[in-house]
Amino acid sequence: MARLDVKIKNLALKNPVMTASGTFGYGLEFADLMPLDGIGGIIVKGTTLNPREGNDYPRMAETASGMLNCVGLQNKGVDYFCKHIYPQIKDIDTNMIVNVSGSSPEDYAECAARIDALEKIPAIELNISCPNVKDGGMVFGVTCAGASSVVKAVRERYHKTLIVKLSPNVTNITEIARAVEAEGADSVSLINTLMGMAIDIEKRKTLLSINTGGLSGPAVKPVALRMVWQVAKAVKIPVVGLGGICSAKDAIEFLMAGATAIEIGTANFLDPTVSIKVRDGINDWLDRHGCKSVQEIIGVID
Repeated sequence: MARLDVKIKNLALKNPVMTASGTFGYGLEFADLMPLDGIGGIIVKGTTLNPREGNDYPRMAETASGMLNCVGLQNKGVDYFCKHIYPQIKDIDTNMIVNVSGSSPEDYAECAARIDALEKIPAIELNISCPNVKDGGMVFGVTCAGASSVVKAVRERYHKTLIVKLSPNVTNITEIARAVEAEGADSVSLINTLMGMAIDIEKRKTLLSINTGGLSGPAVKPVALRMVWQVAKAVKIPVVGLGGICSAKDAIEFLMAGATAIEIGTANFLDPTVSIKVRDGINDWLDRHGCKSVQEIIGVID
């Protein structure tokens, strides 16, 4: 077998396959379907400082080669996570990573600080694509200043591996990537969902309760791949690639484009065991091509 282990700053992954936040629950929901310790990491559902109800239904809609969602970060808050969820997941033998969201830099920082105290959570993924309620509904992740403000606040209070998840709904994603790198991000993950819409022409209304939502699935893969390739060339920190990955072939494309690791999202809904199949498929490809380590293919595309 080829060596599949990779590192994101101080975070050691046994293989480059992780699951994306919001598509894999807390991992426990999949425990009867696949070996949770068989992949490099599990990024649990979005966690905020205070409980959130999420958006009204309907908040998911199927589209051609993908899906739209506007779940709205429904969760019971970080204190509930620390008290009730963490004890159930802390001994899973893989990297359990918490996706952190917020409405202000202060919210993000306080939420991250509480997770920092959890011994067996080695990293967080900072979701900077949330509405900035202090700035007219814009999202932090679409401006360098907004992205920097969140990462700076969190970095002051969070001391473990910090992965920052980037929004694709920007003009130049490399500028945002450089901005968060400058404020202390250890890694960037991309892409988050693309903004989209679907309409029921018989009812003459949109399919989602808030009209627009995040597009994910195979439809976004070419865009995600391009952005990962651009960002990997623009920053010195590791890049985690995601967006439409459904197979080992997809994952290998992202690795060749410059990703150190990948996340599988929407495909988990179609096949709960897909992450294990992708892991094995990467290994098989490396063996067939005489590669002793996955490192040999990371960033080979100029």
